[in-house]
Amino acid sequence: MRCPASLPSSLLAFSLAVVMAAAPADAQQPRTHELPLLPENVHWGYYNAAVPSVLTIRSGDRVRLETMVAHGLWRLRRAGAEEHRIPASLIAVEEAITDRGPGAHPMTGPIQVEGAEPGDVLEIRILEIDYLTPYGVSGFLPAGGSLPDQFPYAGLRFFEFDLEEGTAAMGDSGLSVPLRPFFGSIGVAPPEMRGRISSGPPGYHGGNLDNKELVAGTTLFLPVHVAGANVSIGDGHAAQGDGEVSGTAIETSLTGTVEVLLHKDMKLRWPRAETETHYMSMGLHTDLDEAARIAVLEMVEFLVDRHGITREDAYVLCSVALDLRVTQIVDGTKGIHGMLPKAILDAITPQRSESEVRPHE
Repeated sequence: MRCPASLPSSLLAFSLAVVMAAAPADAQQPRTHELPLLPENVHWGYYNAAVPSVLTIRSGDRVRLETMVAHGLWRLRRAGAEEHRIPASLIAVEEAITDRGPGAHPMTGPIQVEGAEPGDVLEIRILEIDYLTPYGVSGFLPAGGSLPDQFPYAGLRFFEFDLEEGTAAMGDSGLSVPLRPFFGSIGVAPPEMRGRISSGPPGYHGGNLDNKELVAGTTLFLPVHVAGANVSIGDGHAAQGDGEVSGTAIETSLTGTVEVLLHKDMKLRWPRAETETHYMSMGLHTDLDEAARIAVLEMVEFLVDRHGITREDAYVLCSVALDLRVTQIVDGTKGIHGMLPKAILDAITPQRSESEVRPHE
């Protein structure tokens, strides 16, 4: 700002103050925060609004975080993990945190988002996912999974990752599967009056969704229930089939980067997601039929609200184009997710995808 030489110094100071006051408070550039795997950054087995946040961010900030394998180290060790290959950070968390449960998942967080209030929506963009350890474990526990009567005993399998080939080899079986890592649990704090809830069943807070589509490049939308939202992330999976039928994926420790945006102009009842090619609705219920009903209804309402389609047309479109998939059937609360190709909606452009809705800044 250039001022005339004759401008009095007092008026110059006042003018500068006005300019500074007029500058938007949100001009601050987004930051990238680090959230390493340390005992003070982890709560184990639950979501709870009373858990103090370990990091505070602004809408638009990114967080690089590390997570610990579900159930801790005992399954890895029993499956054959060599002690010298276990990172010191995992051992420190295992030894330090004794307040656990009722769920099995060490959760990194909570992350508080400035300005988030109940009724808002968080957009969590999953930018990158990588491995803290190049191995993992899968199997089943006694009377667990979808066939408890057939497997009243336990079975564990160690998986070695070939990161160059992008595969995971199951012990000495000769079998391998493609690596496709994702965080099994991403959730916000439930309402305060719910208290501590298990990290096992998913719900309207998100949580243990075990949705294998939530890989790097996808976006998850969650309704906010408490001030600050308080996001926690964990339950790293290297690969999983729809259904997670034995009760586990390839459980591993992951690192990743997420970008968090706050929306004041969106409303959600249930988690919703978006991939590069599909819109995704989610239904969660102890009854799989009811979970499917919720997933369909959520997509119908999305099409009506975001794309201006009549309710009747949306219902028919879902019948001819929405693919319902079984997310998981082993967490008590079961999951169905519906996948609708974005290309089908190209004819009614211009329309905004969920991730293009202007966030709160």
